[in-house]
Amino acid sequence: MSETKHEADVAFIKALAELLRENDLTELQVKREYGEEDSLNVRVSRAAPAPIVAAAPTQVAVPTAAPVAAPAAAPAAEAPAAAAEADPASHPGAVTSPMVGTVYMQAEPGAPSFISVGAQVSEGDTLLIVEAMKTMNHIHAPKSGTVKRILVDDGAAVEFGTPLVIIE
Repeated sequence: MSETKHEADVAFIKALAELLRENDLTELQVKREYGEEDSLNVRVSRAAPAPIVAAAPTQVAVPTAAPVAAPAAAPAAEAPAAAAEADPASHPGAVTSPMVGTVYMQAEPGAPSFISVGAQVSEGDTLLIVEAMKTMNHIHAPKSGTVKRILVDDGAAVEFGTPLVIIE
């Protein structure tokens, strides 16, 4: 590898680290192609700051009346729905971001959005765009169905694996 190319790669990696810090991201992975047999794979990551946990005083409540009977158990079908509501990434119809970038819901400012809640989509339809390093990456529907939820806003920063849309 030539010295000029090495210096350019170091500057590229420093720029990625700066992007990571400025956008408060924990990981960024990029593959840079120089030719058929020459590429640079870079993964820059940092540990997320540990949450500060303060010890709270423990209080014990003494019941003064007889306990109320527990409500009847909810149907089994509601449990997976509640889990999907709590963590959209675990939903079987979740479409996740394949990269770190910025979400755009339309092709250009002022244009209509690619999708809306309740819209029917076919496999391969463009759902939205994730812009990464000045490259517009169309995110396609992995299956046909109805858009049940849109989990990101236009212009939002997303990380790899962030749930974007739920299709059922």
